[in-house]
Amino acid sequence: MTAIEAREVVLSFGSTPALRGANLSVDPGEIVAVMGPSGSGKTTLLHCLAGILVPDAGEIRLADRRVDTLAEPERSALRRDRFGFVFQSGQLVPELTAEENVALPLLLRGVKRAAALSQARPWFERLGLGGLERRRSGELSGGQAQRVALARGLVSRPEVLFADEPTGALDSLTGEQVMDLLVGCAREQGTTVVLVTHEARVAAYADRQVIVRDGRVNALVSA
Repeated sequence: MTAIEAREVVLSFGSTPALRGANLSVDPGEIVAVMGPSGSGKTTLLHCLAGILVPDAGEIRLADRRVDTLAEPERSALRRDRFGFVFQSGQLVPELTAEENVALPLLLRGVKRAAALSQARPWFERLGLGGLERRRSGELSGGQAQRVALARGLVSRPEVLFADEPTGALDSLTGEQVMDLLVGCAREQGTTVVLVTHEARVAAYADRQVIVRDGRVNALVSA
């Protein structure tokens, strides 16, 4: 059984086609890098897989469950309970401390604050962030903020982690450190990862690379 799958997915924004029959199947525990030029549809495909966007045609499946036919509250619950997310800029909540940002997915699930923070704190030593638990996003470097975002994406042990250009705002060395941590933690937890990137050095961390061009997944490359 696949972990997550897109079947003949079509989506347009007004008169502009973004996906034109895209197909992608990801196995449980697999790390797949989705590559392609700007505007090719790779981020749109990720958003469809994550239930953020609903395709005009085709199917999105999480294991044996249709995602695209779910109502928005059900898709929102799916994103909260079974998915994790890491974005290019981290997108930390500036009003929250670093440990509160990491605990946020647990808090949204209804975990008590003390228990959520207790689960969040071990990630700081694990990711080389010890002592930064009480800092806010404006007090963190880019690499530190992205590691906090990574911890937030993984703290709830999601079935699938969606990472959209997770090193795009980082220098090469820091980007490699973040990818080492992302891959290592995902492997340890058995998390499936769908990684959007335009950088070959980042895609090299994946088990498999797929190329999106003109809204179609039209090339498969072994990592």
